Amino acid sequence: MTMSYEIFLAMLGFGVLGAAILPALSRSLGWAVPISIPIACLFGGIGVGLVFRDMPVIDPIRQGVLVQRITELAVILSLTGGGLKLDRRMGWRSWASTWRLLALTMPLCILGLAALGYGLLGLPLAAALLLGAVMAPTDPVLAASVQVGPPGEAEEAEARFALTSEAGLNDGLAFPFVFLAIAATADRMAETGQPGDEGSFDPPVLWEWLAYDVGWKIAAGLLMGWLIGRFLGWAVFRLAPRRGVPDAFLALGLTLFAYSLTEMVHGYGFIAVFIAALSFRRSERDHAVHRDLHHFVEQTEMIFLIGVVFVTGIAIGQGILAPLGLTGLIVAALFLIVIRPVAGWLSLAGLGLPRGERFAIAALGIRGVGSMYYLAYGLNHAPYSIESGQLLWAIVALIVASSVILHGIGAPRLMARLAERQR
Repeated sequence: MTMSYEIFLAMLGFGVLGAAILPALSRSLGWAVPISIPIACLFGGIGVGLVFRDMPVIDPIRQGVLVQRITELAVILSLTGGGLKLDRRMGWRSWASTWRLLALTMPLCILGLAALGYGLLGLPLAAALLLGAVMAPTDPVLAASVQVGPPGEAEEAEARFALTSEAGLNDGLAFPFVFLAIAATADRMAETGQPGDEGSFDPPVLWEWLAYDVGWKIAAGLLMGWLIGRFLGWAVFRLAPRRGVPDAFLALGLTLFAYSLTEMVHGYGFIAVFIAALSFRRSERDHAVHRDLHHFVEQTEMIFLIGVVFVTGIAIGQGILAPLGLTGLIVAALFLIVIRPVAGWLSLAGLGLPRGERFAIAALGIRGVGSMYYLAYGLNHAPYSIESGQLLWAIVALIVASSVILHGIGAPRLMARLAERQR
């Protein structure tokens, strides 16, 4: 079927309306399998990709810069929302589950998926490391359904709190591993003059990575985020009390200001945005503005979510999964059903969490838009071969799509059962 511009707009509008209506319709009709907005967008996009064969092919490698920028905006807006809605004050004990997920679960997921990519998919070493790094973070955009509610809404359930805070911080803390893959690939390219997919992990590369990408960039992200959040909190609530200032201006200003300034000093902007939102919230903890800002961010990120997942579906319909065979399905299943849940379960040992909450935290590590950003960034900044890039995009698209379906169906039921037990 030939697609004109008008047909494309009609399909896009139909997809957005369907994504908005189908979830509520499935609940009201009591369907056995609930349909979430991401699931509706994904299958709608797949249908468009299959039916309209004359559409321009979505090539995330050739269009890598565009993919990087769009997903980047979606992630930083979501990180702002995550920081604003956390009521619990940061501390070693109060955030114990978060620290375990960041320090243990994330590295275990990186190692596990990198091993699968190297052993089963046949990816070269640096490309396998990049795969592990991009898929390690819990996604702040797609994980909204399992996160805490708006600011000040109610007492935070441990499972929702852990998943919200993990998604807020691990999107920045996974970046050092992406940079390690990039540095190793670039070093190998400099040595051989060929695509550096295998990577070179010589001591100079590792020492520079530890000092700069791990040490400086994380510290700069934390410090800049705290300073910017405190400054904006002072400016909004003390220096110029808020009178009719549009919520959109505050939310976008906080997000873009924290991200851009931190990137200018070579810190991790993702970390800074989340910490800035946390710090801004603490400036006037119970002010109504936080709920207003969160509402704006939530609506804006939903627009990005619908667009990104819909386009991902189109890419799947057009054949982005073609480089994969049965081993790709096995890798995706092992990662989502075995590696993340087992790593999360083991990491949370000794915290005294009820088994249901511990399982929910371990199993609901949703993957999505953040992984697409990291992969686009990695391929844009490192000399990987076209073959490795295509295989990486194929497995990432498969894992993200599988996560949308698996967690979109299972997460609401699991969280509802937890809520019933806690009443």
